[in-house]
Amino acid sequence: MTGAETTQTFRTAIVPAAGLGTRFLPTTKAVPKELLPVVDTPGIELVASEAAQAGAKRLVIVTSPGKESVVNYFRNAPELEETLESKGKTDLLAKVRRGPGLLDVEVAIQEQALGLGHAVAQAEGNLTDEDGAVAVLLPDDLVLPTGVLERMAAVRAREGGSVLCAFDIPKEQISPYGVFDVTDTGDPDVKRVHGMVEKPAPEDAPSTYAAAGRYLLDRSIFDALRRITPGSGGELQLTDAVALLIAEGHPVHVVVHRGGRHDLGNPGGFLRAAVDFALEDPEYGPSLRTWLTERMESQRP
Repeated sequence: MTGAETTQTFRTAIVPAAGLGTRFLPTTKAVPKELLPVVDTPGIELVASEAAQAGAKRLVIVTSPGKESVVNYFRNAPELEETLESKGKTDLLAKVRRGPGLLDVEVAIQEQALGLGHAVAQAEGNLTDEDGAVAVLLPDDLVLPTGVLERMAAVRAREGGSVLCAFDIPKEQISPYGVFDVTDTGDPDVKRVHGMVEKPAPEDAPSTYAAAGRYLLDRSIFDALRRITPGSGGELQLTDAVALLIAEGHPVHVVVHRGGRHDLGNPGGFLRAAVDFALEDPEYGPSLRTWLTERMESQRP
């Protein structure tokens, strides 16, 4: 076996994208938030690209009725491509073809918004016998730099079970997060998970390791999702299913990611992501940096 074969533990990635995008209303009356551009690339393509980079061959987008445009984004657009090609706009043509060329995209429909666990469960029918594990990527979370999924796959190849992503958050800032109860392993960035506490007070937090929107889940997660009971609002929580697997002796680890993240789920986080990506763009970055500097200078008392 090659190194790639020994660590490639999944082929299908699931992206839950059925939400209403209420924090972006009124725009999301017509445009799903997953298609809002971070500079010139929708967040859903950034997440799909991350999955493809980690070795995924298929993407299952869990969406709600009326949001078909999220899946259609990954379809070819022959007339547009022909027009761009005839006009010699090769750079734009490459951008248009980039998303559909990443991986095979399928859809699963979530008729009712009944929690993240319920959304993930809708993708079970898209899986085959080859899917011993699946990746789940939350499209609101941009985890930077990319690469944590490859590290998570390597941990699953070594330890088995399920692997989640965590950030090390200062204890005084930990309350808004789900926080892992962990013990150390031989790797300082890999922890064994024994439980999880949602939104604890800082003094009650079992660690400083908070959940991020990346999961590499053993296929047994779907059986666990069938056996948990709904929580508040009748929602099925993915973390409850993971907790059930832990209680039954299923190994669960976290990989601590030392990079950054952006939350595309609210306008403030989205704007920070757009500025961050634009500053790194060779076309837009230099002039934006100059403008931002001048703008900040003009705000000084």
